[in-house]
Amino acid sequence: MEKWQKIASKYLVREKWATLRVDEVKLPDGLIKDDYYVLEYPNWVNAIALTEAGKIIMVRQYRHAADIVSLEVPGGVIDGDEAPEFAIKRELLEETGYSFKTCKLIAELYPNPATANNVTFTYLLTGGDKTHEQHLDEHEILNVEEYTVDEVKQLIRENKIAQALHVAALFYGLEEIAKG
Repeated sequence: MEKWQKIASKYLVREKWATLRVDEVKLPDGLIKDDYYVLEYPNWVNAIALTEAGKIIMVRQYRHAADIVSLEVPGGVIDGDEAPEFAIKRELLEETGYSFKTCKLIAELYPNPATANNVTFTYLLTGGDKTHEQHLDEHEILNVEEYTVDEVKQLIRENKIAQALHVAALFYGLEEIAKG
């Protein structure tokens, strides 16, 4: 399939956590669209993190934009040119205090490729052991919770995990866990 040709771009907002630009593009049929809005976000990492005892680590936190308390997999933003594998290990240590024996990339997902340009790297980490206390960002308030694989499957069936990327990550992670 033929890609669109970007003719021009103009930035409307440039902030640390979100950038908004408007592109003028030429479609394959020659039509010009002069107002295609694109959100530029940093890339993210998500973790399906298994403790030494085989429990899945989840975090519960308030999400202001949706005004919900959300049960999620741990993760966060990749800082600058940080490698995704380093970022997920850093995020897990900061958010949960756990260190892990293994780390495997299991999926690369685009949160919303129609309007956003970032990628989420999803990792399966195993052999987790609590080695540190949490070291949260100043605005970060979250509870660390542990669930069995069966409990996580039930939470998904009951639609108790509202963050779509995290549900996708869990599907990939549960598939990898089932492989052994």
